[in-house]
Amino acid sequence: MFILFGFTRRPRQLATKFGTCPFCGVHGPQQLIEEAGKFTLFFIPVFTTRRRYYTVCQNCGGRNDLSKAQKDALLRA
Repeated sequence: MFILFGFTRRPRQLATKFGTCPFCGVHGPQQLIEEAGKFTLFFIPVFTTRRRYYTVCQNCGGRNDLSKAQKDALLRA
C-alpha cells in the first residue's frame, strides 16, 4: 500500500496597485500576490502550511516580500 503525499505552492493575485518599484524606480503597476503552501494527500489539498505575500513589478519583474500587516495595509489603501 502506497500513500501519496506532498506539498504544492499556489500563487494567487490579490490586487494590482500603482507604486514605485524599489528595484528599478519606475512608478507603475505592482501585482500583490498571495502564495499558499498546501500539504496534499493523494493530490488533494488537505491543509495550508504557509502563506507568503509579495509584490511583483510589471516593469522589471522585481519581487518584494511583504508581511501580513503590510499586505493588509496595501489592500485597505
